[in-house]
Amino acid sequence: MAASQVEHGAKPGDLIQIFRGTYQHWAVYIGEDEVVHFTAPGGNSSSSGIVSLALNNGFAQVKRQNIWKVIHGDPFEINNLFDDKYDPRDRDVIVKEACRMVGSKRKYKIATMNCEHFATELRYGQPESRQVGGAYDYSAYVTH
Repeated sequence: MAASQVEHGAKPGDLIQIFRGTYQHWAVYIGEDEVVHFTAPGGNSSSSGIVSLALNNGFAQVKRQNIWKVIHGDPFEINNLFDDKYDPRDRDVIVKEACRMVGSKRKYKIATMNCEHFATELRYGQPESRQVGGAYDYSAYVTH
């Protein structure tokens, strides 16, 4: 989706997939041009975040930030990827739970709790990642 900083088309509860070259970052749109996402403490979701995760003993933090700061000029799209597999939770529930988690730290595990797992758990109640679940050739991606 080629969107400007005026129009991105996301609705509260939508999943935002950001393409970072060799990996993808995921966030949940909560409205008012803000997202909640699971990323390295103290940094953003850029490739330096992977190094930061290693320095933080594998812990990542739930952050609430402006969508454009998180996208950081990279290509992105609204991708509610499992809507055909799971019923999405009510948008108000997604936003409320996402906001409740802001500031918390969780163990980052590439196979079971990465940013895509985090986002899909908020939207569907199921932590799932296509990148580590086999739908993609994993060697082509490194999930953050």
